[in-house]
This record gives sequence, structure tokens and C-alpha cells, in this order.
Amino acid sequence: MRREQLVEGLSQDILAYVMHGSFPEQHVVDELAPEGIDDRFEDYESLVRLHFLLRNDVVEFVEGLRHRLRSIETATENVSQTTRGQVDGRVNWPGTVKQRYARNPKDRSLFVCEQRSENYDTDQNVVLKRLLALIYETLSECAELFERGYDWVTDRWQESLELVDEMQNVFERNVHVTRIREPASYEPTDRMLERAAASRSELYRDAAGLLRTYRRGLRAEEDAIAELLRETAITPDDEETLLELYVLFRYVSAVEDMSDGQFTLRTIQSGSQEVARMERGNQEVVLYHDNSARDRDLSFVPEEFETPREELSRAGVIQREAQSVAESYFGERELRQSTGRPDVIVLEIRDDQQRQYLVTEVKNSTNYDTVRSGIKETLEYLAFLRQDDDLVFDDDEPFGSGWNGLLVIQDIEGEETATLDDQQSIRILQASEVEQQLQRVLEKIL
Repeated sequence: MRREQLVEGLSQDILAYVMHGSFPEQHVVDELAPEGIDDRFEDYESLVRLHFLLRNDVVEFVEGLRHRLRSIETATENVSQTTRGQVDGRVNWPGTVKQRYARNPKDRSLFVCEQRSENYDTDQNVVLKRLLALIYETLSECAELFERGYDWVTDRWQESLELVDEMQNVFERNVHVTRIREPASYEPTDRMLERAAASRSELYRDAAGLLRTYRRGLRAEEDAIAELLRETAITPDDEETLLELYVLFRYVSAVEDMSDGQFTLRTIQSGSQEVARMERGNQEVVLYHDNSARDRDLSFVPEEFETPREELSRAGVIQREAQSVAESYFGERELRQSTGRPDVIVLEIRDDQQRQYLVTEVKNSTNYDTVRSGIKETLEYLAFLRQDDDLVFDDDEPFGSGWNGLLVIQDIEGEETATLDDQQSIRILQASEVEQQLQRVLEKIL
């Protein structure tokens, strides 16, 4: 399944669920934020600002800024000033006579003079100032990221970072920019943007276009979300996150389609391991992602970490001893004791009688060894899945019914693979099959 298809599907899902408040925005932001981001970019608006800063057209705008500011437009206006004993500018005789008569008719030293003054506070300049402030403030927030030298930052803002310094100098010291007033919180208005967009100056047209693009991102318009995903939100080596999120939302969509109008999706409080809770008739369906769901007492701990040492095989003794040595060496740091990185998607179905589970591993690959590794990990998750420290599946069916584990891989072209009914122990779906076939998998356990 091509990246473009994943981006298109995710854009629709984020708009439908996240931006309507039924799915936690924070979880999506955490998954999409580039590696190395600190907590200043932990919300959607901050992520949009970062994405905006990394746009090529924003960088190009800043590159030509110093030269283009020389032609900044101002409005010329006449300013009247009353002086005594000197003439400063053109004398306004009607105004002078009026002022003398009002103050002292015999005072021949009083003059009303008019001077032509440049006004920088035009609509177009307010639009420009708002854009420059947005870039300047976001650059300041990113200072630490520049110091760390992340490629996804420096590739756009030059490794020498001279452009960053230039932008800061322009905003703080340029005589034209400093004379423009600070925009009010509600500015620029739509009317101001329209005037800037219709300007004969390319500087203002570009500024209006960039600000409108930024605002579209804040409003989470579908094409803006797609652009966020496509251009800068996902780092090049993290394509698997795209596929994981795509599968996660396919779960929500599939449960909704199967619910005959009785579907309710509730967002989860911040900090919870759960990402969504869905009510379907008398069933409650809970969705976990990217963790072992430990706040619901779910875990994937292998037997060798709990079985008495004398009952372990030699291989089990080695694995437990390796864990002990590592913890001792690293100062008793809490080290992972799971079967692998628990980045699985877990669907827990609860009713009055029982609980059922569907555990999903995602591998964004068609490589045989990677797929085989995914199969092994999915089987391990099922075999060691525990609820309240008790194994969920007994020794007779350590992998459940055969429909409790799902592995999603990328599309394999030109090779025949087994159908769902012909597979055993777990089910494997290719990315393009998820939307159509996931509901059938769910029907087996719901």
C-alpha cells in the first residue's frame, strides 16, 4: 500500500475522529511528532507550527526577505502640529488663524504646520508582521533542536544556520519591521488578508498565502492534514508509524460499521494507556496502542521471568540470568521483560460473561525474514498475554482460537498467499486488505 494511500486514509480518519473530539489528539500528536521533539511541541497547534516552519516555501520566503523589505509599502498622511516661534513644514493658514483666535489673537508667533508622515500600520504590513512574528517565535522555540543538529531541521534551514540568525536580526532590528505595530490578537482579519492577497507587491501576496496555509492547518482541514503527514510530520525512516496509525483507525471504523447504529466512541483521559473505548450494544470494546496496556493489568511477560529457577530449561535460565546481569550492570534500571517491544494494537472485548482479545502486530515490510519475525512476535504476544498476571490462553490453545492474533504487513505483489480460512494460529493481512477483511476477523471474536 503506497504512502500516498496511507496519508489519504489517515487524513480522513484524523478529521473524522480526532478533530471531533472522540479520539485523543495527544496520542496522534505523539505518534506523528518527529524524533527528538520536546514537550513544547506536544499539542496539535504546536505541531502545525513546527510543520509550517519546515515548509520549503517558508524557508524561501525568509531567504529573500532582507532584499524585499527595501520595497515595503507605507501610507503617506498629513500630520498637523502647532508650533510657536518657528515654522516646521508647510503652514496651514486657515488652521493658524483659527488657533490664534482661539488662544490669543495678538500672538503672531503661533503657527499650525503640516508635515507629511509615513504610516507603516497598513493592512498589508500587519499581515506581514504577523507572519514574521510566527516564524520568529517558532524559530526561538526550536533553538534546542537546531543545536542538536537534526537533519529534518537543518536540511531546510541550512547547516550553517546563518538563515536563522538573519531572520532573527530582521525581526528584532530591521527599521521597517520594527515600525509596524504589533497585531492585535484577532489580527490579521479576513479583510486584511484579502487586501494583502490582492496587493501588487509579491511580498504581501506571499505573506497572505503562507498565513492562510497556516490557518488551514490549525482548522485541521483535510488537505492541510494530508500535507502535514506527507511533508514533515513523519520522518523518512518511520513509515511503520503511518501504517500502525492507519490500522488503528481501521479498527475504530470496522467496529463502527458492525454496530448497527449502537456505536459510541469515547475519548480517553490524558495519560491513560487506552486510546479509545467503544460501546457496542452490551459489549465494551477497548483499544490500546503502542504499549502493554498495563493500566488494565495486561502484560506480555514470558514464563521464564516467573517460573521457579529449578523448573526452567537451560535456555530459560540463560534468558533470566541475562536480564539479572543487565539490571545489575546498569544500576537496577528497570529493563523490559516483555517478549519484544510492545508496540502492538490490542483490542479488548468485554461483556458480563467474558473477555476476548485481538492482538495485532504491524510490519511495514514484505521481506520474508521480517514477516517471519512478525509471525513469531505475534505468537509470543498471544502465548504470554496475561490478564491480572494469569495467562489468557491455556496450554491447549496457547494462541487462542486462531483468530486472536493478527499480523499486518505491506502488500506482496506477484506471490500467491493463503486465504484467511487457510491460515493457522494467527491471521495475516496485507495493508490493502485491512479495510475489507478486518471486519471479518472481528466477527470471529465479537
